[in-house]
Parts: sequence; C-alpha cells; structure tokens
Amino acid sequence: MTAIVVGYVPKPEGRAALRRAAEEAKLRGARLVVINSERGGRSFDADDAQEHEAELDAVRAQLAEAGIEAEVRQLVRGMEVADDLIAVAKESAADFIVIGLRRRSPVGKLILGSNAQRILLDAPCPVLAVKADDGADEAEDTP
Repeated sequence: MTAIVVGYVPKPEGRAALRRAAEEAKLRGARLVVINSERGGRSFDADDAQEHEAELDAVRAQLAEAGIEAEVRQLVRGMEVADDLIAVAKESAADFIVIGLRRRSPVGKLILGSNAQRILLDAPCPVLAVKADDGADEAEDTP
C-alpha cells in the first residue's frame, strides 16, 4: 500500500495540507501518515501536549469517518519539523509529502529559517506544497 505523509499543525496552513492529503489518500487508496512535530523544551509543556493530543484525536475521528486509513503521530523529540517529516517519509517509503505554506516576510524567513525549503530540497520523494486559504474558517471540518 502506498503512503502519504502530511505535516499538520492546528492552523489554516495545517488544515489546508491535511484536507489535500486526505483527498489524495482517498483518490489513491493510500495510507495517510499525519505528523504533528514540536521541538519540545520550555515553550512546549505537558498542557500543550494534552491540547495537541486532543486536536489530533479530532483529526483521527474525522479521517476515520471519511474512511481514510491513517496513522496520526505527535512527535516531540527535539528535532526540527523538516527533520521529522523527512525521517517519517523515509521510514514509511512515502510516495510524497504534503505541507502547508503560509506567507512570511523576507526577514521572518531569514531569522527563523524555512522548514518548507528544507523539506522541498531534502525530501526523499516529491513534495506537494499547499497554500492556506486566505481567511480560512478555523472551525471548518478538515478532511
């Protein structure tokens, strides 16, 4: 069975990526591997982990309801998001990775680096980059 890896964050760009990845998984009969990656440390505590896990439980339920075979993982292991997605894509022999994009200023790109750029350049498979809808409804059903 084929696999599609998607980077997910509970923001418009993450929802857009998940929506598109779910469409592709259904179309191809592929297994979806949803990755929520956090670096951990002081800015990510147990309360944050519980909040993210509740969000991921909702994603699991939505994907199951849509009839999509999915594995949903929350990774907090001190790695960059790009490293996590690339590692999971290799591990699962993914056909492609789906990522969400958001607008950033040139200075923001310089200071923070670009996970999207790293994934695009270093992924072991094709990458589908999806733009978040402008003014996307936060409560919108994901898949």
